Amino acid sequence: MYQIKESIIVEGVYDKIKLSRFIDGIIFPTNGFRVFTDADILKTIKLLADKTGIVIFTDSDSAGFKIRNYIKQSLPENKVKHAYIPDVKGKERRKTMTGKEGLLGVEGMGEDVILNALRQAGCSINGTETMPRMLHKITKSDLYAAGLSGDVNSATYRRELAKCMGIPSKISANMLLDCLNRMLNYDEFVQLVQSIKAGL
Repeated sequence: MYQIKESIIVEGVYDKIKLSRFIDGIIFPTNGFRVFTDADILKTIKLLADKTGIVIFTDSDSAGFKIRNYIKQSLPENKVKHAYIPDVKGKERRKTMTGKEGLLGVEGMGEDVILNALRQAGCSINGTETMPRMLHKITKSDLYAAGLSGDVNSATYRRELAKCMGIPSKISANMLLDCLNRMLNYDEFVQLVQSIKAGL
């Protein structure tokens, strides 16, 4: 079992069941969109944020991002970490049909993908903090200079970058920067963007 210091906020009970198989820690489900209407759910998340800090670990579809953004806007930035799963087409075994966007959710990911996402979020695992790699912090200006914004091909470059990094393609510019600064140093970022452009 992996001990996680931060409370993990997931969308549903099946996500909680999946993570509970190999994670020792608080795993709290929002019960999907109920977080928008049930004040007690948000109140509990705020209490967890104060006591342990939280990591938001929702699906990479539109619904997951709505829940993530709602929670994020309700809490101080320094108490929230973000873990992301990649865009993977498919359906969970228990379901008869794929979701609206055809993507696997947290419950459909492997243990290694989940643990990697928690490490990249900067969670404390088995007492060891995993910290962002910010030697030269990547900024919005760097995104612009690299052609990831303000260029006719920017959207294509960002999609490819997200795919290479194993994060959702729908990610906002601010969350993309957070992921970049946690997962890559500046030189690695420049090299990755150059290889993406060369491969297109």
